[in-house]
Amino acid sequence: MAVTIKSPREIELMRKAGEILASVHEELAKALHPGMTTMDIDRLGEKLIRSHGCIPSFKNYNGYPGSICVSVNDEVVHGIPSRTRVLKEGDIVSLDAGVIYKGYHSDAARTWGIGQVSSEAEKLMEVTRQSFFEGIRFAKAGNHLNDISSAIQQYAEHFGYGVVRDLVGHGIGTHLHEDPEVPNFAMKRKGILLQPGMTLAIEPMINAGRPDVNWMDDGWTVVTDDHSLSAHYENTILITEGEPEILSLPAFGKE
Repeated sequence: MAVTIKSPREIELMRKAGEILASVHEELAKALHPGMTTMDIDRLGEKLIRSHGCIPSFKNYNGYPGSICVSVNDEVVHGIPSRTRVLKEGDIVSLDAGVIYKGYHSDAARTWGIGQVSSEAEKLMEVTRQSFFEGIRFAKAGNHLNDISSAIQQYAEHFGYGVVRDLVGHGIGTHLHEDPEVPNFAMKRKGILLQPGMTLAIEPMINAGRPDVNWMDDGWTVVTDDHSLSAHYENTILITEGEPEILSLPAFGKE
């Protein structure tokens, strides 16, 4: 699959998908509290997505059973919602969600603290979020993909954190995963030349400890090898003639 350049009509549909996904994340964040299960989050997320006339991107994607990936503490990504996994005070939880609006996907992730969390956890979440913004400073036409990847890695590693190598971001559009792959770490090659109309899901996955990860027996849940905390922050962005547009964070830059 080649990297696709989206038409103005396609961009408008992806912009709407992003707005909907942003509102879903806002509602999920408000609902989080100690005592709720990860299945509770999934059910609410699916209800919110469908209430906007959208389809959850992840539901049954390659066999994934949920609508929201709910990953707790040392779980990096792809945690499967469970009726028996109960959130408790001090946990951090990464919510990864996608919507399909009129055939077009948007994909975004946020990591939140449950109640009062440690200063270590707060710092990890903030650095992971900021590493995304450090990366997209370079998400401009004329730059190369590796400019984004290198900036994310440099920022996160400055704090002594591990940048996950086994998972990467991706292009997005009529498919959830399109070319190109978008690593969060420097590559030997410059990568593709960024052009207006490209849409990318950029998603730093940052560990408090080493970058190494393992897959659990369920075939989906990815955990840190050293059981350190992990955070995940993702948005769908549009490359423009100027500054990138964050499609899944429409309030950004408008405040």
